[in-house]
Amino acid sequence: MRWVANGVGVAVLVLVAACGGQKSDNQPQAELPSATSATSTTGSVDAAQPASADDCKVGELKLAVQDGDAAAGTVYRKLVFTNSGQRTCVIQGFPGVSYVAGQDGHQVGPAAYRVGTKGAPVRLTPGATAASDVGFVNVQNFDPAECRPTEVLGLRVYPPHDTESAFVELPGTGCAGTPPGNQLTVKTVV
Repeated sequence: MRWVANGVGVAVLVLVAACGGQKSDNQPQAELPSATSATSTTGSVDAAQPASADDCKVGELKLAVQDGDAAAGTVYRKLVFTNSGQRTCVIQGFPGVSYVAGQDGHQVGPAAYRVGTKGAPVRLTPGATAASDVGFVNVQNFDPAECRPTEVLGLRVYPPHDTESAFVELPGTGCAGTPPGNQLTVKTVV
């Protein structure tokens, strides 16, 4: 049984290494190496449902944040996924979203907390869009000693079922610490 576990570990490392060199069209003007080209084995891949060849990948998606509504100390914005590729692909589930800062694109504080249930698959033809609601808590509402307010450059986003990420420029303030609430929330893609 041990050789099976080791074999699976080696296979994962080979796959991660093979994907690490891919570039994304979603890179910002000032490149953030860790936010745009880093591969993570803990990205937003949903272990309950394996990735498929039909899944939309970061290299064929254009990401943007659109303004939304505000309520009780939280601003809700749409994280929009546009299929900029040449094929129809499927997107389903929660994207991985976190704040990033610095030229190295390091993560600032905890990643977004998932709210609700995983939605149905969304087929994206070339040029079509889907969106996920992201809640941005006003971090000034947290105790500064626990929050440790930190300027951020934007978001690192892992599309559902992808271990590659894209950077979305969105300057603001995040918590480098772990406050007693969620600084970011995310809903399933619809």
